[in-house]
Amino acid sequence: MARKAAKKVDAFRAKNWYQVLAPAEFNRANIGETLADEPEKMIGRIMESTLGDITGDWAKQNTKMIFKIEEIGGNSAYTTFIGHEMTKDYMRSLVKRRTSKIDANLVVTTKDGYKLRLKPLVFTVKRARTSQIESIRKIMLDIVIKRSKELTFNELVSEVVNGKVSAEVYKATKNIYPLRRVEIGKSEVVFRPPVAAAAAPAPTPAPVPAPSEQPPAPPAPPTE
Repeated sequence: MARKAAKKVDAFRAKNWYQVLAPAEFNRANIGETLADEPEKMIGRIMESTLGDITGDWAKQNTKMIFKIEEIGGNSAYTTFIGHEMTKDYMRSLVKRRTSKIDANLVVTTKDGYKLRLKPLVFTVKRARTSQIESIRKIMLDIVIKRSKELTFNELVSEVVNGKVSAEVYKATKNIYPLRRVEIGKSEVVFRPPVAAAAAPAPTPAPVPAPSEQPPAPPAPPTE
């Protein structure tokens, strides 16, 4: 038994800690640490953080960011962005009785050839009529598709996670029926151009939150 315990201890000591870094478009922020005995074993690992932790803006704690480790350099593990989603507690807090939730699920293509699956959501103050729901959904889809075609991958990710796309939808649809909140509930990268997948991203400034006409988001529900 003592020999088995010694082997387990030795195996743990043989492992090294690696700092996990966000992509260049998020200023290589430190998003955590991971343990491995061989660097190659970390490739493909999924790491999660919140936009609040990455940017220091605690109002963004409701936005969960998802990254994948793609490259190891020294004691650092470099990631790429693969998607985001709003936390379940936050999304549940937006659903109220006798109101309407207007959603969509679509794949968009950016100016530089990336494809992302986006799930925009609109929450109304009270229950809307069918014609109003259809009008809001159409405008929402038009805006999301149009902005995706106009922006590069990094620009679109920034506008999605920082709420600028949601703010545009809110501004364009709030006169059809009173709205409580608009969010891009989830995003997922479904295709990367071959050249982009092979090349390391050039460092760019971290995304800056865009001003929004929406009312402030409800605070993050307390975790149990």
